[in-house]
Amino acid sequence: MRKLIPVVLGVLLFGCKSQQTTQEDKKLARYEIDLLLNSWHKAAAEANFNDYFNALTDDAIFIGTDATENWNKQEFISFAKPYFDKGKAWNFKALERHVYFSSDMKMAWFDELLDTHMKICRGSGVLVDQGNGQWKIKHYVLSMTIPNENVDEIVKAKSILEDKEIEKLKKGK
Repeated sequence: MRKLIPVVLGVLLFGCKSQQTTQEDKKLARYEIDLLLNSWHKAAAEANFNDYFNALTDDAIFIGTDATENWNKQEFISFAKPYFDKGKAWNFKALERHVYFSSDMKMAWFDELLDTHMKICRGSGVLVDQGNGQWKIKHYVLSMTIPNENVDEIVKAKSILEDKEIEKLKKGK
């Protein structure tokens, strides 16, 4: 019994240390993710093409506010490059952000409210740890927020274009 007590204490202490390290790891990863996302938005505002697109994984997906905007990285580059070439892309600033982690800390997902030229938008996405604390964006979705009391007028405004898109998508199946 006396030999078992040190083993049990060792297991308990190791378990507490492991949990503490996980909390410290989460804090550090959260800091790194906030830095990445804030720098990514800043790179767009400054039309810094390389910094902006280097924040994305090679197989990244970007989904924009228009129903037709579902791009892989190369398609998104083709869409966005003319804006960056003109020296003016877009300027989004995070107002609020929530970050969540997988149990192995290799993946994170987030949602954020953004101050944009379209007023408040929501960004959400998935990030992957590339190693050594270097996170990259694998999937990003930008959406406009619509106050519930204005849904009917917004639906009316977008129906002409989106009814055509709905029919096109239905035929494609």
